[in-house]
Amino acid sequence: MDLFGTAGIRGDARETVTPSLAQRVGQAAAADAREEAEDDDVEFVVARDGRETGQALVDAMASGLASAGADVVEVGQAPTPALAYASQGRYGVVLTASHNPPEANGIKLFVDGEEYGGAAEARIEGRIADGVEPTVWDEWGGRESATVLENYREAVVEYAEGFGANLDGLRIVVDCGNGMAGLATPQVLRELGAHVVTLNGNVDGHFPGRGSKPTGETLGDCIRFLKDGDFDLGIAHDGDADRIVVLTGDGKVVHEDTVLAMLAEEYVSATESDDPAIVTTPNASARIDERVRAAGGRVERVALGYLHDGIADARAGGADVAFAAEPWKHVHTRFGGWIDGVASAAVLARLVAETPLDERREPIRERPYRKVSVPCPDDAKVDAMARLTETLPDRFPEASVDDEYGIRLELPDASWVLVRPSGTEPYLRIYAESDDVETLSEAAKTVVEDAISAAE
Repeated sequence: MDLFGTAGIRGDARETVTPSLAQRVGQAAAADAREEAEDDDVEFVVARDGRETGQALVDAMASGLASAGADVVEVGQAPTPALAYASQGRYGVVLTASHNPPEANGIKLFVDGEEYGGAAEARIEGRIADGVEPTVWDEWGGRESATVLENYREAVVEYAEGFGANLDGLRIVVDCGNGMAGLATPQVLRELGAHVVTLNGNVDGHFPGRGSKPTGETLGDCIRFLKDGDFDLGIAHDGDADRIVVLTGDGKVVHEDTVLAMLAEEYVSATESDDPAIVTTPNASARIDERVRAAGGRVERVALGYLHDGIADARAGGADVAFAAEPWKHVHTRFGGWIDGVASAAVLARLVAETPLDERREPIRERPYRKVSVPCPDDAKVDAMARLTETLPDRFPEASVDDEYGIRLELPDASWVLVRPSGTEPYLRIYAESDDVETLSEAAKTVVEDAISAAE
């Protein structure tokens, strides 16, 4: 059984994330929580996004949780970060497929404000495989309704007020994509004093305004609106509001690594720690390292999809994790242990109110970036990567090498190249960033192709 990916369980609601699966996950999660907590009184808060299949899955999930002995608190439609906030001190489940198409849905589990790690997910899968029976009749859990949005929005406002400047007069466009951001980001920014124009702000599980994943292609209407208006900042979210895309006032998408670098530098500068660390992923730009080092911090990298494990590992090693992020997804560790696009929007807006976006970007070296996929049979990946641990450094002898999560080489001028196997497709991925990125990526591609040929 292989239910969980890097962001919970996702798939078509008729074929994969069915009511039957939701009930079984609920039973397994409740039984596991009661055993791990060594307490029969466990509580799960349950939320969903706006997808048409959401309420039926909530009903099935609640049935599974209650029949295995957990109390259930339903909070209705809410952004994933709001559900994570509500799960502090208890357990949580959100039914969402995030940025995936409307026919999909998903299940993501939380405990005390953090996503389940790999070990907890493995326990759930094991229990589902073994089968979980309802507990005895007089231990079934109760079910009630509550609200979380108001408390969550107030918490984000209070947190963001610790950064930057007042938003009075700042003009912001927020494209909510008919998703959960419509219930949080515009309200938070208005409470902070901004003039906000909302696009696609109504919740609609068909996502009629644009695709639920915000990209340069799907954000065409937002880009045109910004170009035609007089605004200071644009913000766009995915279906459940954990991701954020930032746009300039005239409609240009700001590279996700530049956004990450701005936030990372701010967090390192603001901390009083002697050892501030930023946790990110191997494919993240060296511009992050440059700005973090300039602010007096250091960067630690962790495999894609394992940001929370990276935070835990860094803390176990004694680091003070000031911020953690992978492209488009940010964990504001001083606020909570979850990915939060709404908090990112609020903090960034306050920073832009203090110093305009163009000025904040100015010291960040934005070099050309390339991503190349090289075909590689799945059964050749291990051998090819083993060969590359020798041949790739040989091709770039002046580079420093990190082979913990793929093979990442950083050159003396801070150019870098990363090779890693795709976890879902028959490819080796090459990521490269350099002033002469074509030459760097082509040189790496030649070495990768040779390694694949030798491995086949």
